[in-house]
Amino acid sequence: MPVASHILIAGGFHALSDPIRISVIELLRQRELCVCDLCNALEISQSKLSFHLKTLKEANLVTARQEGRWIYYSLNICQFQALEQYLAEFHLNSLPLFPRSFCE
Repeated sequence: MPVASHILIAGGFHALSDPIRISVIELLRQRELCVCDLCNALEISQSKLSFHLKTLKEANLVTARQEGRWIYYSLNICQFQALEQYLAEFHLNSLPLFPRSFCE
C-alpha cells in the first residue's frame, strides 16, 4: 500500500477517535446539514465545531459545499468505504496468531 494511502487511512481513523466527531458523523448520516444546524444539535460553539469539521475534512470524511452564505456538510461515503475495505482486507489477510512468549 502506498504511503499516501497509509496517511489517508491513519487520518481517517484519527478523525473517528473523538466523540464529538462521531456525533457529527451520526448527524450527517441522516442528511446534509449546515454549521448552524450542527451547532444546535450538538450544543457546542461554532469555533469548537469548526475545529472538528476541519479534522473531518482533512481526513476526507466529509465534504462541504457553499450555498449563498451557508456552508453545508455531508459525508464522503467513498472514504468510509476505503476505511471499511482496509479493515476487511486486514481481517481476510491475517493468519490466526497465537500469543507466544519470547521469554522462554
